[in-house]
Amino acid sequence: MDLSKLVVEDAARGSFRVHRSAMISEEICALERERIFDRCWLYVGHDSEIPKPGDFRRRTVAERPLVLIRGRDGRVRVFYNTCPHRGAMVARQDKGNADTLTCFYHGWSFNSQGELIAVPEQAGYSTQFSKADHALGTPPHVDSYRGMHFVNFSIDAPSLADWLGEAKTIMDLSLDAADVLGGWEIIRGSAKYDIRANWKLMAENSVDGYHLPTVHQTYLSYIAQRHKMAGAARINTNAVYKASRSFAIANGHGGITVGMPGRPIASPSPFWTEEAIAEVGRIRERLLERFGAERGAEMADNSRLMIIFPNLAFQDTHSGFRFRQWWPKGPGLMEINQWELVPREENEEIHAYRQELSLAFLGPGGFATPDDVEALESCQTGFKAREFEWSDVSRGMHRQPQQSDDEIQMRSFWRQWHAMLQGHARAAHFDDPATPVAALAEERK
Repeated sequence: MDLSKLVVEDAARGSFRVHRSAMISEEICALERERIFDRCWLYVGHDSEIPKPGDFRRRTVAERPLVLIRGRDGRVRVFYNTCPHRGAMVARQDKGNADTLTCFYHGWSFNSQGELIAVPEQAGYSTQFSKADHALGTPPHVDSYRGMHFVNFSIDAPSLADWLGEAKTIMDLSLDAADVLGGWEIIRGSAKYDIRANWKLMAENSVDGYHLPTVHQTYLSYIAQRHKMAGAARINTNAVYKASRSFAIANGHGGITVGMPGRPIASPSPFWTEEAIAEVGRIRERLLERFGAERGAEMADNSRLMIIFPNLAFQDTHSGFRFRQWWPKGPGLMEINQWELVPREENEEIHAYRQELSLAFLGPGGFATPDDVEALESCQTGFKAREFEWSDVSRGMHRQPQQSDDEIQMRSFWRQWHAMLQGHARAAHFDDPATPVAALAEERK
């Protein structure tokens, strides 16, 4: 297999194509595990999930069992969830609080700092046996950004700060916005489900503004009806698209920003109560006062949907704020995990509205998620027509600025994917090269 020909880009023609074997090949799936998931920074969990010393969460990251735990010293650590003795898991519940993690197989016990503190019948070992040599293992690199904890399994990994790069600027708009309400916290419960499709389709779909009016017609009709019942004007979707943009960032990150009324963090919705709308207005003013008129308005009035390469969606939208992560379970199957975040000191009424809208749109049983699942699984079935070899990801290559229904964000993802699959650390470029639009137009006559 010639990996160099899986993605073909022709700026002069405004063409970007991806070979569909990327979606169905077992060989490529195995290479992705080795060259992408074993080398990228991968999200593990959030500070708010382990607020107290001894709190832990069990996670599986790149097929490795991990434990995210806050030590009695207050420091957050990540350990491999395997006993150094014979390998059994030391944390057998998904979450909890414990002074010690004890392996049920032979009873070895570890404190919340990962140190081995007790071995039954230690006299059975030689005098050279050292507890210090049998602490819980930790991934080569563990770091965090703004309460988000990541791991990297590669010895020579770049720093997390370098990996996120300019994505931090976009993330900070959302992460700072909740400071006026005590910061963000992940609420109880999470969504977890499988989709019979390749994991890269979810990366595309999570920042795809092009499919909204076709795939999600039912939801748009529902919202239009809600507006009508509330006596409010219907949202002008054309104006929304014109005020929205897609963007690409180095290292495969990218996304879209959408200016849309009804964002729960600081923009009112016409079918809320007058009290809730007034409260949201006060929150918006606090954002403008603290962060300045321009940045405060950007926080309050824009939705942000971004992919942190390779498999984390950072979604601060009119339907709530969430992290969504997906893992390949084969070339045609992926596992989805989703967590909702809310401001700690949010008004209960606004919180209820936020949750209603979030569940109605992106909950597993909402309007959008079943539609998206159907679309992605339909694509995966379509890939069985192997004689039709290419998918097109070229929308918007010929114009600047990029609109939110263009695909520069997906091209950023695919360039990084293609580079890493070939063994390179980074793509040669992440943005679209300048396209000679006049020559392109002449050629199409």
